[in-house]
Amino acid sequence: MAGESVQANRRGRINFHFCAPVHMLAMYERSVRHEGGTFIQGLPQSTMRDCSRKLVFVPAGREYHDWHEPRTLPRVAFFYFNAARLASSPKLGSSSSMSFVPQLFFEDSALLDTALKLKTLIENDESDNRLYLEALGTVLAHELVRWNTGGRCAEAQDHGGLLAWQRRTAVDYIEEHLVEPISLAELAQLVRLSPNYLCRAFSQSFGMPLHRYHSRQRIERAKILLAKAGASVTEVGLTVGYSEASAFSTAFRRVTGLTPSTYRRILR
Repeated sequence: MAGESVQANRRGRINFHFCAPVHMLAMYERSVRHEGGTFIQGLPQSTMRDCSRKLVFVPAGREYHDWHEPRTLPRVAFFYFNAARLASSPKLGSSSSMSFVPQLFFEDSALLDTALKLKTLIENDESDNRLYLEALGTVLAHELVRWNTGGRCAEAQDHGGLLAWQRRTAVDYIEEHLVEPISLAELAQLVRLSPNYLCRAFSQSFGMPLHRYHSRQRIERAKILLAKAGASVTEVGLTVGYSEASAFSTAFRRVTGLTPSTYRRILR
């Protein structure tokens, strides 16, 4: 395994590109962007704005592109794994038949914690830490195999709903795309489930379908904006993603039983 730590020292567009016969794990310690896109061959592009404390895994031979117009200067660590050894090491619990799946911006506390420790050691570059660094590298490889094995089985789990990290990821994604149509395909790959399974599990976890939850969160945001003086009802509707005042009024009334204007008058 090899690793490197990258920290931007000036603002401006940043581009990453990777394609190699090794696996790559990217750990975005801090990365918030005004605009950007991240792509792995075979997956939909992600335009997630706040990528902080998220992980990306690129299997050997896959194209990876990432560009940022950063809001905060990013700090990213990249770890590279020998693909043949990682796939056939009995010590890691892997086998020659194991295949690794790509993943964009996922969460895994064990992987993240180990990656953060390794990043710190890489930056310190002290020879006394060599044995500890090698041990952590082995742990990170173990965690990567565990994550990959667990991910392949995630859809088969009959837990009746989303796992805690999947719920957090879904809520964060919806909040970030509140005024836009939700991409079911993008959200499904973020939580490592098929679109159909995601729809069923989301309803089980939140007690309502994904599209209804999205609409309700828009209305909750609208309530906050209506409570403030200044913006008109039409402007509030546009802010939360409704291009027509009538559509906003209908959606608001469906959730609250009141029109936006009536709701504002009651608050005053």
